[in-house]
This record gives sequence, structure tokens and C-alpha cells, in this order.
Amino acid sequence: QVQLVESGGGLVQPGGSLRLSCLASGFDFKGYAMSWARQVPGKGLEWVSGIHSDGTGPRYANSVQGRFTISRDNDKNTLYLEMTSLKPDDTALYYCAKNLGMVVPSTPKYDYWGQGTQVTVSS
Repeated sequence: QVQLVESGGGLVQPGGSLRLSCLASGFDFKGYAMSWARQVPGKGLEWVSGIHSDGTGPRYANSVQGRFTISRDNDKNTLYLEMTSLKPDDTALYYCAKNLGMVVPSTPKYDYWGQGTQVTVSS
């Protein structure tokens, strides 16, 4: 079955950096666009970034544009999110999510996501 396992979260000071990873299994990873989304308790899921199946066309939410970089290694079935200049507002549970097709849709749509990895930005 489809499995998405996130890692790399933690506690970081404002201005710091983290790199999240997502190991995928149970489906043809290179055939699907992938996304990162985040959620704060009491709020809805917020799409953060997405990347096409072939690693092109990275897209970002305005709130993270210029600070976060999404990438993928299709040989390793792994999705990444490099986060820099972190702010307290970035504190959230970060999810890796599988999109329905090969390209990142204009409206976020996922059919699977992982358990999430917690990112806390605090001094």
C-alpha cells in the first residue's frame, strides 16, 4: 500500500534552517507530482509547495516563496523540503502528500499523505 514517511522536523530558532525528507513506497513515485502541506492545530491544511513528477515546475505558497526549496530524487523515491530563514509562523505539522497526476494542480488535491513531522520555530 502507499506509504509516505516524513522525517527531519524539530525545534529550531528563528532564522534557522531545516531539511525535511519524505520516503515514498507502494506506488510509482516518479509518475506523480508531490506536495508539502502543513497544519496548525485548529486550522485547516495549508498547501506549502509542489513539484511535478519529473522534478520540474516547483511552486510555492506566497508565505514561503524565496525561503523554501522543494526537490525530489526519483531514484531514491524521496521528496525534500529545504527550509531557511524560518519564522515562528512556520511552526506546524508538515505533511508530504501525493498528488493525483503528474503535474501540480492549480487547486491542491491529494489522495495520500503521511503522518507528518513537527517543525517548531521558537527562541
